[in-house]
Amino acid sequence: MTTRFPHLFSPLRIGGVTVPNRILSSGHDTVLAEDGAVTDDLIAYHEARAAGGVGLIVLQVSGVHESARYTTHVLMATDDACVPGYARLAAAVHRHGTKVFGQLFHPGREILESGDGTAPVAWAPSATPSERFHVMPRAMTEAEIHEVVDGYGQAARRLREAGLDGVEVVASHGYLPAQFLSPHVNVRTDGWGGDREGRLRFLREALRSARAEARPGFAVGLRISGDELSHDGLDTELVLDTVARLDAEGLLDYVSVCAGSSSSLSGAEHIAPPMFRPAGYTAPLAAKVRAVVGVPVMVAGRINQPQEAERILADGQADACAMTRALICDPDLPAKTAEGRTEEIRACVGCNQACIGHFQLGRPVSCIQYPETGRERRFGVLPLVTRRRRVLVVGGGPAGLKAAAVAAARGHDVELHEAGRRVGGQVLLAERLPGRAEFGGVVTNLEGEAHRAGVRVVTGSRIDAPGLAAAAPDAVVLATGARPRRPRLELVDDPVVLDAWSVIRGDAGIPRGRRGRIVVADWRGDWIGLGTALLLAGRGRKVTLCVTGFAAGEHLQQYVRAAMLARAVRARIEIVPNVRLHGADDDTVYLQHTLTEDPVVLEGTAGVVLAQGHLPVTDLDPLALGVAPDRVFTVGDCVSPRTVEEALLEGLTVASGL
Repeated sequence: MTTRFPHLFSPLRIGGVTVPNRILSSGHDTVLAEDGAVTDDLIAYHEARAAGGVGLIVLQVSGVHESARYTTHVLMATDDACVPGYARLAAAVHRHGTKVFGQLFHPGREILESGDGTAPVAWAPSATPSERFHVMPRAMTEAEIHEVVDGYGQAARRLREAGLDGVEVVASHGYLPAQFLSPHVNVRTDGWGGDREGRLRFLREALRSARAEARPGFAVGLRISGDELSHDGLDTELVLDTVARLDAEGLLDYVSVCAGSSSSLSGAEHIAPPMFRPAGYTAPLAAKVRAVVGVPVMVAGRINQPQEAERILADGQADACAMTRALICDPDLPAKTAEGRTEEIRACVGCNQACIGHFQLGRPVSCIQYPETGRERRFGVLPLVTRRRRVLVVGGGPAGLKAAAVAAARGHDVELHEAGRRVGGQVLLAERLPGRAEFGGVVTNLEGEAHRAGVRVVTGSRIDAPGLAAAAPDAVVLATGARPRRPRLELVDDPVVLDAWSVIRGDAGIPRGRRGRIVVADWRGDWIGLGTALLLAGRGRKVTLCVTGFAAGEHLQQYVRAAMLARAVRARIEIVPNVRLHGADDDTVYLQHTLTEDPVVLEGTAGVVLAQGHLPVTDLDPLALGVAPDRVFTVGDCVSPRTVEEALLEGLTVASGL
């Protein structure tokens, strides 16, 4: 059954704990906690992944001290009142044979928010500011250090009493233990700093505190960045020396390796690396750690497919693989792999929009491809229908595909009509942009789900009202999408003005004979304007990206935005913020500053590419379709142009109620 993945499905001994396979869900924020406590939604979220066959779940961070509240939705393990909630979660996960660990956490200076909106007071080894969050911490006193160290032990005790199988001390991503380790951050001259031995003291004492509360069968591990990849971060040499020392002292049952640091934009990208990073790119860091310790080593970093994980294990780079976002996208990935159904896996594309992106907006975790994630109590198990209806879906973009797949899976007779030659909608454009080819996997996954559910897909079929009425369906789902918006512009001398869709598709372009820069006029600030600018720069054109907002890509998840902006800088794309397009002539583009209303004139231009948003396609009047109005539903961009995430959620919501 698992001969293709012999390493992935072999058990792993971690201290006194035996994990049934080498797939794990590493610690990640969910925004499903409430008032620092475990909720029914959080339990349902993790139980879905346990039911899907994951070997080990590491819960999101649990604060070890009141000063560790780095967000308003962090879990806290600072009071015995937390034990029953953790116990319910552990019992739910254990029902499926999955092991569960907790994370012991203090952010130090990496604090995002306080409970009442005022600026929080952050603790750190020294008053060294955080570049990313612009926090100036205060140096901890000796007494405060001892309080926090004791907190690691007390939190470990509570999680052990709740029935968890282990804990890991979080020293990754520039959080408090890493701040003590860093010569750039820790400039103390007392016994908690000064030299490498002094800087190691805090982490050593935190591990000792946690281990003092351990019992046989309870593991204590460490999470650490193999390289923080930041200007003020830990480098690999220091990390290897640290883990080797701690392992030699018998303080570790395992090491979980990742990369990056929360302290800078460039380092933070590696917390949840976007699709621009290759699969498994952190495995070499784990291999270096594995060479200097004698305990199991786990690795996290863009491991989205079982074959990638199997290769890492077979090559001896790690002993287990975190497939966290892959499990957010498909909780059943382990079971599908074990049963030889890998072609059914809904592969994560690294878009970051609804997983880490939701966390950064203070919203519960989800997935653009699988909106059931984070909504398990509502959509986790959809019942089969008692009355089979004939459902006709008009439009084969993400919204239509999701609605069709879910409706068919529930037992309806579903037919989908797409006017184009291929289903996929705007995803077919997104996948053509530099570095975003993987995004096309959204269509591959949705098309596969629809096919397996029994949806009849008809392409090249433009449905009109008479044709739809003649089909006499019991219900209609309109998913007709959107088209590019072209605003009113003052145009003189017949300038070249194209929409981004046609440029991306290759249907049209700025003639080579027209010299000068190409202006991309971006109203929305998403992947279209920035991606089109990168596409044109890659073709050797000089590009100026003019954005209506304060920054290019401001509506993208920040790690995706940072990666794309770095590419734009290297491509020498000029970015002009806070301007709206007004008009153009043969060699000049005219804009207006959004704050001052002053004119902004760009001369020497070859043409303009419009990324000015979309208008819904509403050619089919629901009242003229010959179907009862309460049986006609609209989903996706034809309701209001937004993103893939909203399209799939609406498709799911409508289909679940049919």
